[in-house]
Amino acid sequence: MKIIAVDDDNIVAISLKTVLEAKGIEVAALGSSGAEAIELYRAHKPDVLLMDIRMNGMSGLEAGEKILAEDRDAKILFLTTFSDDEYIVRALSIGAKGYILKQDFEGIESALKAVMNGQSVFGSEIVSKLPDLIQAKDSFDYESHGIGRKEQEIIALVAKGLSNKEISSRLYLSEGTIRNYLSGILEKLELRDRTQLAVFFYQNN
Repeated sequence: MKIIAVDDDNIVAISLKTVLEAKGIEVAALGSSGAEAIELYRAHKPDVLLMDIRMNGMSGLEAGEKILAEDRDAKILFLTTFSDDEYIVRALSIGAKGYILKQDFEGIESALKAVMNGQSVFGSEIVSKLPDLIQAKDSFDYESHGIGRKEQEIIALVAKGLSNKEISSRLYLSEGTIRNYLSGILEKLELRDRTQLAVFFYQNN
């Protein structure tokens, strides 16, 4: 696994590099600003970009948004000392793959591996906060986007944090069928993953 670590605190950045390389994870480069994160991402195309949120100049969230606009498959894991609701919502909305606190140094390796494997690592405590954090817009017309009743049921269950296995059990469908439904839903709504789908649901219902 090749990553880039970006933090405007040099001590934190160097500590991350030391800890991760001791675990066999390649740290291709270190950065100290949002602007530098963009340049380093373009140059190295890492498997995961590990980045602080609050930085001088361009924030990690601003940099992440620009990177994802260029490469929608970019895997970004935010690392911060701030468990701030506004940051959580923005990180989810732009399509980040994870949001973990710097205090959880021991969990960084497993979080990186999860993100590398296509999972999101916001944690159940953050997903459970979504209904209260996200301001709903007017009700969304799913049918005009070719999304039927069954697909709407699946979207609602994803938003509740259920896995494909749990959804398949609830709806008496195979996991493969649920995966196919989800792929179609994400394509129709032009979303990247189930985390963005959960955000979308709470924004539009």
